[in-house]
Amino acid sequence: MDNTQDDLGVVRRRIAAAIESWSRASSLAEIRKSFEALFADGHDTRIETFKIGPMTAAWIAPRESSMHRVVLFCHGGGFQVGSIRSHFSLMLRIARASAARVLGFNYRLAPEHRCPAAADDALTAYLWLLNQGMPSSRIVVAGDSAGAALAMAVALGARDCGLPLPSGLALISPWLDLSMRGNSYASRAALDIFSKPAQLSAMARTYLGRNGNASDPSASPIEADLAGLPPILVHASDYDITLDDAFLLAARARQSGVDVQVRVWDGMFHHFQMFAELPQSRESLAELGHFIAERTGGGG
Repeated sequence: MDNTQDDLGVVRRRIAAAIESWSRASSLAEIRKSFEALFADGHDTRIETFKIGPMTAAWIAPRESSMHRVVLFCHGGGFQVGSIRSHFSLMLRIARASAARVLGFNYRLAPEHRCPAAADDALTAYLWLLNQGMPSSRIVVAGDSAGAALAMAVALGARDCGLPLPSGLALISPWLDLSMRGNSYASRAALDIFSKPAQLSAMARTYLGRNGNASDPSASPIEADLAGLPPILVHASDYDITLDDAFLLAARARQSGVDVQVRVWDGMFHHFQMFAELPQSRESLAELGHFIAERTGGGG
């Protein structure tokens, strides 16, 4: 029996309860804690953290992970929420699907730290990997939502600094345009059960600050020169307000000669892969895992 609708119903109720709690929260700290609680499933008790400079980081490496294959994962959360803990389950499932070690890290969040602090931290984490002796050909940089923008920033920053580029980018529901010009921000607003335009607009303003410019490539990597980037795999959703960011990325990347593939998931919402109980999530991560394994040496 197909239990997809039952699973989706459970997810809808979890999201609705979380959004209600966020609306009643008296502080950003409460929202951050609630965001972590929405996705925490007990796995985080296994986390052993260490420091990359001032950042807290962690390796997620199940038994099937190869020591010679790494995913640098940039978590989402609108640049304001999210952490290793909130995304531990997703990173663990990516690690298993790709037979890779996943490196998660807690970058600086807004409003305490405005753009480009998060992007700078993501590039620092990538540079740390290179300095540990990990070949760039064995690294894929991945991220969901705002984390996908940070993954793009890593590749762009590495290119502009003359560093070796990662072997690929794996992007989940990428939020790449802080000006939110795509039609999907309006046309999918009633369909996306996780993200709403007003919510993302407020997050963009918070991350940019009073004098920030949403068209600056440091904030919206879709505005950057994309030439020379490694192959990109994008998993987007038809009921996702950020859907048009994926299409705009694909068009601009192809114009720059970059290999990019976009898969759109029918009936799914913004970064649905966060919910392990959905069969679509399992299928998406299997494809992402295959891409990661292929880009970092095959096998898997």
